[in-house]
Amino acid sequence: MALACSIGLDFGTNSVRCIITNVRDGEEIASAVWRYQRGTDGIILDNREPHLARQHPQDYIDGLFESISAALAEASKVEDFDNANVIGIGIDTTGSTPLPIDRNGMPLALNPSFSENPNAMAWLWKDHTSFAEAEEITALAAKIRPNYLAKIGGTYSSEWFWAKILHCKRVAPDVFDAAYTWVEYADWIPAYLTGNTAPEKMKRGICAAGHKGLFHESWGGYPEPEFLGHLDPKFIGLRKTLPNNAYTVADPAGILSGEWAERLTLPEGIPVAVGAFDAHLGGIGSGIGPGTMVKNIGTSTCDMMVADLSTDLPDIPGLCGIVPGSILPGFHGMEAGQSAVGDILNWFVNTIQPGGPEAGSHGNLRKEAEKLKAGESGLLSLDWNNGNRTVLVDQRLTGLILGLTLHSKPAEIYRALIEGTAFGARVIME
Repeated sequence: MALACSIGLDFGTNSVRCIITNVRDGEEIASAVWRYQRGTDGIILDNREPHLARQHPQDYIDGLFESISAALAEASKVEDFDNANVIGIGIDTTGSTPLPIDRNGMPLALNPSFSENPNAMAWLWKDHTSFAEAEEITALAAKIRPNYLAKIGGTYSSEWFWAKILHCKRVAPDVFDAAYTWVEYADWIPAYLTGNTAPEKMKRGICAAGHKGLFHESWGGYPEPEFLGHLDPKFIGLRKTLPNNAYTVADPAGILSGEWAERLTLPEGIPVAVGAFDAHLGGIGSGIGPGTMVKNIGTSTCDMMVADLSTDLPDIPGLCGIVPGSILPGFHGMEAGQSAVGDILNWFVNTIQPGGPEAGSHGNLRKEAEKLKAGESGLLSLDWNNGNRTVLVDQRLTGLILGLTLHSKPAEIYRALIEGTAFGARVIME
């Protein structure tokens, strides 16, 4: 039988990863990683505003080409592989990471007038500048649309779609007015590959819309214009640019455009799946199903479970949404998580740099931390260094290390940070 392969693209916080697999048995044929070139490790930061985290969409475009090209070059060394063997492409990204786009569906940051403006770039998932707007959305929904909050755990987060757009409207009205609409880049990348960037053609994925965008079929899709108008009258016009339906990852976003087929030397007409969040597709890849919890651990974590659509689920406070069709098509997708895990350890190693770059590496600290018993140092840490996602949903909360003395050693602190994230995980599961 002819080899049949799929290309998977994972747009993460610091890099994009490409993998080519044999769809018949899941065997990995080739892979490649391309690190974003702009900002600090791919993130646009501002020392004056610690809650700000943006990305330049040009990094997404460059990473798209470079990672696929590198993976195809590696795959070409495999016997029987040919680019013509590729039969589909799947895409995931971080989220909520919305982009302001123009009438043609192109990111504003690609326009020379906005190329250096962080507010015109992608508002990365870990951008928490909109904490006040998130509180405002929560308060308004509690007053006039409590059913909205019931499906997202009771609190709207500053990490999510509408809070970020509302903050942009207030701090950068020129960017807001220049944007025709906003889109999660999990939806924009498939649209870009298929030539469907025109907003009316762009398919929105249920994973982003349902968990971050207050989308639910029971109230007709995205929030009603009346609700959005209370936040800002201009949101009524924005709502008109958004569709009333959303799609699962089982649906095609379109087919690979002729332009991209030529650039990548791939067959024209390959189906490109609707995009989703990185953790969600990681859940599918890890075998998520009813009764199986998947914990995706990276810079932050995402804890996921699914339940059959026929199951009558309660509304659960603290969860980041219960969404029909998200994660695994045909099931309710349930999401929770921690705002920082790997990021906390990277902060300690890269920013604090205990003992210098060599002695304070992850490898050396882990080796020393493994020699300690649980709690042996007497140190306790709280994993709120980037706020709390679940169950408190408050990004202004801060981390803590308790019990420090002049005798505290780097490995003891490193272990306490790991134990702190473990306690945070336990709270979520309980």
